[in-house]
Amino acid sequence: MANLTLADLHEHIRDSVRLALAEDIGSGDITAQLIPAEVISHARIITREDAVLCGQAWVEEVFRQLDPQVKVTWHAQEGQRVTPNQLLCELHGPARSLLSGERCALNFLQTLSGTARRARQLADLVSDLPVKLLDTRKTLPGLRLAQKYAVTIGGCHNHRIGLYDAFLIKENHIASCGGIAQAVQTARQIAPGKPVEVEVESLEELAQALEAGADIIMLDELSHDDMRTAVKQTAGRAKLEASGGVSEDTLRTIAETGVDFISIGSLTKDMKAVDLSMRLAS
Repeated sequence: MANLTLADLHEHIRDSVRLALAEDIGSGDITAQLIPAEVISHARIITREDAVLCGQAWVEEVFRQLDPQVKVTWHAQEGQRVTPNQLLCELHGPARSLLSGERCALNFLQTLSGTARRARQLADLVSDLPVKLLDTRKTLPGLRLAQKYAVTIGGCHNHRIGLYDAFLIKENHIASCGGIAQAVQTARQIAPGKPVEVEVESLEELAQALEAGADIIMLDELSHDDMRTAVKQTAGRAKLEASGGVSEDTLRTIAETGVDFISIGSLTKDMKAVDLSMRLAS
C-alpha cells in the first residue's frame, strides 16, 4: 500500500479531464462564442483563503486538451501553503479557451487543494509522533486517485486504493467465512503476497487475528485504554490501525497509544473546497 505519485496518475488525469470537459462543454461553449475567436487574453488565478496548493497537473491537462495555445505559468509550488489573495498562476491564450476551461480547471484545483489542506491540518497535529495518518475509500466517485494523491501532498498517507490491492476483512466477511482464522487462511490462498488486514472490535478478536497471522489489525471503535493494551499485547507481531471516533479532539490521544496507523474518512469525504477566483484582462 504505497503512496500515489504523479507518475502513477498520467492516464487517470487524462481521462478525468476528458470526462470533466465533456460534461461541462458538451456540444460547445455558446457563451464563449460572444468573444471573437482571435482575441488573446491574460488570466490570473488567486486563492481567497488559506490552502495547500494541489492539482497543478489537472489544470495543465484541462488546457492541453482544450487548446494547446494556452500557456500556464505557476507562481506557487505543488504542496505549498498559500494565503488569501495569493497569486497561484497566470494563463495566456485565446480568451474563448480560457473561459471555456475556467470552471473545469478550478473545480479540480479547489477540490484537490481542499483535500490537501485538510490532510495538512491533521498531519500537523501529530507531526512529532511516528504514527501515519491514512485515508479511506470514502472519496468522490471518479476522483479517488486524485484525492488520494492530494492526501499525500498534504502530508498523510494512502490506505488501499480499492478492493483489489489488499484484503480488509470486516465483520460481515468474518461471519460469512466462519471466523477470523478461516478468513485469513482463505485470503492467503486467493492472493498470496497481498496484505491481509483484519478488523476487530475487542481484545479477544485481536488475539484471534494475531494467532491467524494477520499483517495489519484494525482496532474498530476500541477505547483508548484498550488501544494501549492492544499495542502491548501485539508487541510488534502485526501493525495496528485505529479507526472510528477520530476527530481533531481525539487524534493526538489516539496517536499517543502507540498504534502504527490511524485511518480517517474525513480526509476525503468531509473536505471543504478552496475558494478560488480567475480574472481575465485583455
